[in-house]
Amino acid sequence: MRLDVAFDLDFSLCCGQVFRWKKIGDWWYGVVGENMVKICQCGNKLQFENVGEDFVRYYFGLNDDLAQISQCVGKDNYVRRALRRFEGLRIVRQVPWECLISFICATYKNIAAIEQMLSKLSIKFGEKKVFDRCDFYIFPTVEKLAFASENGLQECGLGYRAKYVQATAKKIHDENINLEDLKALPYLEARKTLVEFPGVGLKVADCVLLFSLEKMEAFPVDVWVKRVILHHYQNQLPRGLVKKLQSHDSLTNSEYEKIGAFARTYFGAYAGYAQEYLYHYERTQRQNAT
Repeated sequence: MRLDVAFDLDFSLCCGQVFRWKKIGDWWYGVVGENMVKICQCGNKLQFENVGEDFVRYYFGLNDDLAQISQCVGKDNYVRRALRRFEGLRIVRQVPWECLISFICATYKNIAAIEQMLSKLSIKFGEKKVFDRCDFYIFPTVEKLAFASENGLQECGLGYRAKYVQATAKKIHDENINLEDLKALPYLEARKTLVEFPGVGLKVADCVLLFSLEKMEAFPVDVWVKRVILHHYQNQLPRGLVKKLQSHDSLTNSEYEKIGAFARTYFGAYAGYAQEYLYHYERTQRQNAT
Protein backbone atom coordinates (compact mmCIF):
# COMPACT_ATOMS: atom_id res chain seq x y z
CA MET A 1 0.00 0.00 0.00
CA ARG A 2 1.46 3.35 -1.03
CA LEU A 3 0.96 6.09 1.54
CA ASP A 4 -0.49 9.36 0.31
CA VAL A 5 -0.34 11.00 3.77
CA ALA A 6 2.28 11.51 6.48
CA PHE A 7 2.56 8.45 8.71
CA ASP A 8 5.20 6.97 10.97
CA LEU A 9 4.42 3.45 12.15
CA ASP A 10 7.17 3.34 14.80
CA PHE A 11 6.14 6.65 16.36
CA SER A 12 2.49 5.64 16.41
CA LEU A 13 3.15 2.30 18.15
CA CYS A 14 5.86 3.52 20.56
CA CYS A 15 4.18 6.58 22.06
CA GLY A 16 2.35 4.94 24.97
CA GLN A 17 -1.12 4.60 23.46
CA VAL A 18 -0.95 0.83 22.76
CA PHE A 19 0.63 -1.99 24.77
CA ARG A 20 0.24 -5.25 22.86
CA TRP A 21 2.38 -4.68 19.78
CA LYS A 22 5.91 -6.01 19.42
CA LYS A 23 8.54 -5.49 16.77
CA ILE A 24 10.44 -8.48 15.37
CA GLY A 25 13.05 -7.41 12.86
CA ASP A 26 11.39 -4.91 10.52
CA TRP A 27 7.88 -6.17 11.24
CA TRP A 28 5.38 -5.15 13.89
CA TYR A 29 3.03 -7.84 15.20
CA GLY A 30 -0.18 -7.08 17.06
CA VAL A 31 -3.58 -8.45 17.96
CA VAL A 32 -6.53 -6.14 17.30
CA GLY A 33 -9.81 -7.71 18.31
CA GLU A 34 -9.64 -11.15 16.70
CA ASN A 35 -7.21 -10.01 13.98
CA MET A 36 -3.55 -11.02 14.04
CA VAL A 37 -1.78 -8.15 12.28
CA LYS A 38 1.68 -8.07 10.71
CA ILE A 39 2.83 -4.74 9.30
CA CYS A 40 5.99 -2.89 8.34
CA GLN A 41 6.85 0.45 6.78
CA CYS A 42 9.49 1.29 4.22
CA GLY A 43 9.39 4.97 3.36
CA ASN A 44 5.98 5.74 1.90
CA LYS A 45 5.00 2.09 1.55
CA LEU A 46 3.17 -0.11 4.05
CA GLN A 47 3.22 -3.88 3.81
CA PHE A 48 0.75 -5.86 5.91
CA GLU A 49 -0.71 -9.32 6.22
CA ASN A 50 -3.96 -10.84 7.45
CA VAL A 51 -5.97 -7.59 7.27
CA GLY A 52 -7.21 -5.34 4.49
CA GLU A 53 -6.39 -1.78 3.51
CA ASP A 54 -9.62 -0.40 5.02
CA PHE A 55 -8.69 -1.91 8.38
CA VAL A 56 -5.20 -0.38 8.26
CA ARG A 57 -6.52 3.04 7.26
CA TYR A 58 -9.07 3.06 10.07
CA TYR A 59 -6.96 1.54 12.85
CA PHE A 60 -3.95 3.79 12.25
CA GLY A 61 -6.01 6.96 11.74
CA LEU A 62 -4.81 7.43 8.18
CA ASN A 63 -8.03 9.22 7.30
CA ASP A 64 -7.26 11.98 9.82
CA ASP A 65 -6.13 15.16 8.07
CA LEU A 66 -2.83 15.42 9.91
CA ALA A 67 -1.78 18.60 8.07
CA GLN A 68 -4.97 20.35 9.16
CA ILE A 69 -4.67 18.95 12.69
CA SER A 70 -1.07 20.17 12.99
CA GLN A 71 -2.10 23.61 11.79
CA CYS A 72 -4.97 23.64 14.28
CA VAL A 73 -2.93 22.65 17.36
CA GLY A 74 0.40 24.29 16.39
CA LYS A 75 -0.21 27.36 18.54
CA ASP A 76 3.32 27.89 19.87
CA ASN A 77 6.96 27.02 19.31
CA TYR A 78 7.07 24.14 21.80
CA VAL A 79 4.19 22.16 20.36
CA ARG A 80 5.41 22.93 16.84
CA ARG A 81 8.79 21.37 17.76
CA ALA A 82 6.96 18.27 18.99
CA LEU A 83 4.92 18.12 15.78
CA ARG A 84 8.08 18.34 13.65
CA ARG A 85 10.03 15.83 15.76
CA PHE A 86 7.35 13.15 15.57
CA GLU A 87 5.76 13.97 12.24
CA GLY A 88 3.48 11.14 11.18
CA LEU A 89 2.47 10.03 14.67
CA ARG A 90 -1.23 9.21 14.57
CA ILE A 91 -3.88 8.37 17.14
CA VAL A 92 -4.89 4.73 16.66
CA ARG A 93 -8.43 3.38 17.00
CA GLN A 94 -8.27 0.62 19.56
CA VAL A 95 -11.02 -1.80 20.52
CA PRO A 96 -12.82 0.10 23.34
CA TRP A 97 -13.14 -2.92 25.67
CA GLU A 98 -9.43 -3.74 25.53
CA CYS A 99 -8.51 -0.08 25.77
CA LEU A 100 -10.65 0.37 28.90
CA ILE A 101 -9.12 -2.59 30.72
CA SER A 102 -5.62 -1.63 29.54
CA PHE A 103 -5.80 1.84 31.07
CA ILE A 104 -7.39 0.60 34.30
CA CYS A 105 -4.31 -1.62 34.55
CA ALA A 106 -2.02 1.26 33.56
CA THR A 107 -2.70 3.32 36.68
CA TYR A 108 0.61 4.14 38.42
CA LYS A 109 2.56 1.73 36.20
CA ASN A 110 5.25 2.29 33.57
CA ILE A 111 4.83 1.05 30.01
CA ALA A 112 6.97 -2.09 30.45
CA ALA A 113 4.93 -3.16 33.49
CA ILE A 114 1.64 -2.49 31.68
CA GLU A 115 2.77 -4.59 28.71
CA GLN A 116 3.69 -7.44 31.03
CA MET A 117 0.36 -7.32 32.89
CA LEU A 118 -1.69 -7.34 29.70
CA SER A 119 0.40 -10.13 28.21
CA LYS A 120 -0.13 -12.32 31.28
CA LEU A 121 -3.84 -11.47 31.32
CA SER A 122 -4.22 -12.45 27.67
CA ILE A 123 -2.25 -15.68 28.04
CA LYS A 124 -4.25 -16.75 31.10
CA PHE A 125 -7.74 -15.72 30.00
CA GLY A 126 -7.54 -15.16 26.23
CA GLU A 127 -7.77 -17.52 23.27
CA LYS A 128 -4.51 -18.74 21.75
CA LYS A 129 -3.93 -18.27 18.02
CA VAL A 130 -0.94 -19.27 15.90
CA PHE A 131 0.10 -16.85 13.20
CA ASP A 132 3.35 -16.71 11.25
CA ARG A 133 4.61 -19.60 13.43
CA CYS A 134 4.19 -17.49 16.58
CA ASP A 135 1.70 -17.76 19.45
CA PHE A 136 -0.68 -14.85 19.94
CA TYR A 137 -3.53 -14.36 22.37
CA ILE A 138 -6.81 -12.60 21.75
CA PHE A 139 -7.63 -10.18 24.56
CA PRO A 140 -9.97 -11.81 27.12
CA THR A 141 -13.68 -11.37 26.54
CA VAL A 142 -15.93 -9.42 28.88
CA GLU A 143 -17.44 -12.68 30.10
CA LYS A 144 -14.05 -14.25 30.85
CA LEU A 145 -12.95 -11.37 33.07
CA ALA A 146 -16.38 -10.86 34.63
CA PHE A 147 -16.29 -14.41 36.00
CA ALA A 148 -12.56 -14.59 36.70
CA SER A 149 -11.55 -14.82 40.34
CA GLU A 150 -9.82 -11.85 41.89
CA ASN A 151 -6.92 -14.14 42.85
CA GLY A 152 -6.64 -15.31 39.25
CA LEU A 153 -6.40 -11.73 38.06
CA GLN A 154 -3.85 -10.88 40.74
CA GLU A 155 -1.68 -13.74 39.48
CA CYS A 156 -1.31 -11.67 36.29
CA GLY A 157 0.35 -8.91 38.32
CA LEU A 158 -2.69 -6.63 38.55
CA GLY A 159 -2.49 -6.16 42.33
CA TYR A 160 -5.26 -3.92 43.65
CA ARG A 161 -6.38 -3.29 40.05
CA ALA A 162 -7.75 -6.84 39.90
CA LYS A 163 -10.92 -5.92 41.78
CA TYR A 164 -11.53 -2.96 39.45
CA VAL A 165 -11.01 -5.05 36.31
CA GLN A 166 -13.36 -7.75 37.61
CA ALA A 167 -16.04 -5.26 38.74
CA THR A 168 -15.91 -3.27 35.48
CA ALA A 169 -16.17 -6.46 33.41
CA LYS A 170 -19.10 -7.65 35.54
CA LYS A 171 -20.91 -4.31 35.16
CA ILE A 172 -20.50 -4.39 31.37
CA HIS A 173 -21.62 -8.03 31.26
CA ASP A 174 -24.59 -7.73 33.62
CA GLU A 175 -25.89 -4.49 32.11
CA ASN A 176 -25.17 -5.58 28.52
CA ILE A 177 -23.25 -2.35 27.84
CA ASN A 178 -21.89 -1.70 24.35
CA LEU A 179 -18.94 0.67 24.70
CA GLU A 180 -19.09 1.46 20.98
CA ASP A 181 -22.34 3.34 21.68
CA LEU A 182 -20.31 6.01 23.51
CA LYS A 183 -18.96 7.24 20.17
CA ALA A 184 -22.37 8.77 19.48
CA LEU A 185 -22.41 10.78 22.71
CA PRO A 186 -20.87 14.24 23.23
CA TYR A 187 -17.43 14.12 24.83
CA LEU A 188 -18.43 15.16 28.37
CA GLU A 189 -21.45 12.86 28.40
CA ALA A 190 -19.35 9.91 27.26
CA ARG A 191 -16.75 10.67 29.92
CA LYS A 192 -19.44 10.87 32.59
CA THR A 193 -20.54 7.37 31.62
CA LEU A 194 -17.00 5.97 31.73
CA VAL A 195 -16.15 7.29 35.20
CA GLU A 196 -19.04 5.26 36.58
CA PHE A 197 -16.98 2.11 35.99
CA PRO A 198 -14.92 0.87 38.96
CA GLY A 199 -11.29 1.99 38.72
CA VAL A 200 -11.98 4.64 36.08
CA GLY A 201 -11.07 8.21 36.95
CA LEU A 202 -10.88 11.23 34.69
CA LYS A 203 -7.47 10.37 33.23
CA VAL A 204 -8.35 6.74 32.41
CA ALA A 205 -11.64 7.89 30.89
CA ASP A 206 -9.87 10.46 28.71
CA CYS A 207 -7.39 7.84 27.47
CA VAL A 208 -10.23 5.52 26.49
CA LEU A 209 -12.11 8.36 24.81
CA LEU A 210 -9.07 9.49 22.83
CA PHE A 211 -7.55 6.15 21.87
CA SER A 212 -10.68 4.13 21.14
CA LEU A 213 -13.82 6.28 20.99
CA GLU A 214 -12.76 8.99 18.51
CA LYS A 215 -13.06 11.89 20.98
CA MET A 216 -10.14 13.94 19.68
CA GLU A 217 -10.78 16.73 22.19
CA ALA A 218 -9.97 14.43 25.14
CA PHE A 219 -6.76 15.57 26.85
CA PRO A 220 -5.37 12.96 29.28
CA VAL A 221 -3.19 14.51 31.96
CA ASP A 222 -0.50 12.44 33.68
CA VAL A 223 2.79 13.43 35.34
CA TRP A 224 4.47 14.08 31.97
CA VAL A 225 1.68 16.29 30.65
CA LYS A 226 1.50 18.16 33.97
CA ARG A 227 5.22 18.95 33.57
CA VAL A 228 4.61 20.23 30.06
CA ILE A 229 1.82 22.48 31.29
CA LEU A 230 3.89 23.88 34.17
CA HIS A 231 7.06 24.36 32.13
CA HIS A 232 5.58 25.77 28.92
CA TYR A 233 2.03 26.99 29.52
CA GLN A 234 1.84 28.28 33.07
CA ASN A 235 1.65 31.89 31.89
CA GLN A 236 -1.72 31.10 30.36
CA LEU A 237 -3.16 29.62 33.55
CA PRO A 238 -4.49 31.45 36.63
CA ARG A 239 -1.65 32.11 39.06
CA GLY A 240 -3.49 30.42 41.91
CA LEU A 241 -3.88 27.23 39.87
CA VAL A 242 -0.17 27.22 38.97
CA LYS A 243 0.80 27.49 42.64
CA LYS A 244 -1.48 24.59 43.53
CA LEU A 245 -0.06 22.46 40.72
CA GLN A 246 3.48 23.24 41.89
CA SER A 247 2.71 22.36 45.50
CA HIS A 248 2.00 18.64 45.02
CA ASP A 249 2.67 15.80 42.58
CA SER A 250 -0.87 14.48 42.26
CA LEU A 251 -3.86 16.20 40.68
CA THR A 252 -7.25 16.82 42.25
CA ASN A 253 -10.26 16.34 39.98
CA SER A 254 -10.78 20.09 39.99
CA GLU A 255 -7.18 20.74 38.87
CA TYR A 256 -7.43 18.05 36.22
CA GLU A 257 -10.66 19.57 34.89
CA LYS A 258 -9.09 23.03 34.68
CA ILE A 259 -6.06 21.78 32.74
CA GLY A 260 -8.33 19.90 30.33
CA ALA A 261 -10.59 22.93 29.86
CA PHE A 262 -7.53 25.10 29.11
CA ALA A 263 -6.20 22.56 26.60
CA ARG A 264 -9.50 22.27 24.74
CA THR A 265 -9.81 26.04 24.56
CA TYR A 266 -6.19 26.59 23.53
CA PHE A 267 -5.59 23.65 21.15
CA GLY A 268 -9.17 23.27 19.94
CA ALA A 269 -11.05 20.23 18.69
CA TYR A 270 -7.86 18.18 18.26
CA ALA A 271 -6.45 18.79 21.74
CA GLY A 272 -5.89 15.05 22.07
CA TYR A 273 -3.42 15.07 19.19
CA ALA A 274 -1.54 17.93 20.87
CA GLN A 275 -1.49 15.90 24.08
CA GLU A 276 0.04 12.83 22.47
CA TYR A 277 2.76 14.79 20.67
CA LEU A 278 3.57 16.81 23.81
CA TYR A 279 3.54 13.70 26.01
CA HIS A 280 5.86 11.73 23.73
CA TYR A 281 8.16 14.71 23.14
CA GLU A 282 8.49 15.47 26.87
CA ARG A 283 9.09 11.83 27.77
CA THR A 284 11.74 11.26 25.11
CA GLN A 285 13.46 14.56 25.90
CA ARG A 286 13.76 13.58 29.57
CA GLN A 287 14.95 10.07 28.71
CA ASN A 288 17.58 11.39 26.32
CA ALA A 289 18.83 13.82 28.97
CA THR A 290 19.43 11.04 31.52
